Amino acid sequence: MTANSLRMARFAAARGVKLRPHAKTHKSWEIARLQLLHGAVGLTVATVSEAESFARGGFLDIFIAYPLWVDAAKAARIAALLSTTTQLTLGVDSSEGATRLGEALREINLSSELQDRLRVRVEVDSGHHRSGLIPERSGDVALAAQRAGLTVDGVFTFPGHGYGLDRTRERAAQDEARALTLARDSLLTSGVNCKVVSGGSTPTASLVNPEQSSLDPVINEMRPGVYVFNDAQQWEMGSCQPDQIALTVAATVVSKRGQNVIVDAGSKILGADKAPWASGYGRVLDFPDARITALSEHHATIEVASEEEANNPAFALGTRLRLVPNHVCNTVNLVDHFFTFSSASDAPSLEERWHVNARGANT
Repeated sequence: MTANSLRMARFAAARGVKLRPHAKTHKSWEIARLQLLHGAVGLTVATVSEAESFARGGFLDIFIAYPLWVDAAKAARIAALLSTTTQLTLGVDSSEGATRLGEALREINLSSELQDRLRVRVEVDSGHHRSGLIPERSGDVALAAQRAGLTVDGVFTFPGHGYGLDRTRERAAQDEARALTLARDSLLTSGVNCKVVSGGSTPTASLVNPEQSSLDPVINEMRPGVYVFNDAQQWEMGSCQPDQIALTVAATVVSKRGQNVIVDAGSKILGADKAPWASGYGRVLDFPDARITALSEHHATIEVASEEEANNPAFALGTRLRLVPNHVCNTVNLVDHFFTFSSASDAPSLEERWHVNARGANT
């Protein structure tokens, strides 16, 4: 994990791009502190409650990269966050959302001191077709935010369609650069400052290279999250190697039948994500050819190559296997603690137990 954190930080620094890792992956104050120690400029989160957790942990610069719809209760929570941070940035992707945010903050009489700590960033769709608006419309939303009394500092996107095989990552990175260039230009044409142009996911992060891009070198901030642990999806896409996977689930073999090995870790620990292109519900770190082919709540079925391989002592009843979840963010959100080990020896011993501080912070 430490090596992964350092690798990404050095990659971003070498390219003159600020690193603002997405903390929804780890939800941990300990890991966030490590990322900031290695040079991250702040944190990205997905929810107000994640921001509240990290603010309690002493983190001062937080970006909620989500198009919030703010009611009175949420406005009060945002005001409380502003009182404990030095900068809080919120996402918007519509004129209506920006207007509502400004109205909600006025309704609670947010002080000018706290208002000065608040920034707004316009989200654009770069091909994932989730939230985010057409890039060419970014200037309109930015102007609506300014009319609502908000300070706009840039644009952002999530190239989520970069999750896939073949050249999916490369195409998504190109889409991202084009969309962010259009969005930036839309803001500038509208007379709105565009200080921050933020993108980057773990699959596309290695392709963020302003100096060598044939496109406009527009991205100046990146927000990958999964890289700190990596997972089975990253392994299958080729955006990480097996020795860069830092988080595994320790599961015990409880049953066997033919070439199927059953362990005591199901969807309630691994999560149930399985992309259409994924080869299973997860991998076994020490047996690359094995696949998790079925999940129940408390059972995972691992299919190995043959009955002969299933008779390997490593798959004997009572032995433990290291499972690699498909989507590590879901796995982390299902547990209360990490158990941390050093890989310095062949038989690592338990060193510490860290809280998943923002576990369940989904509002």
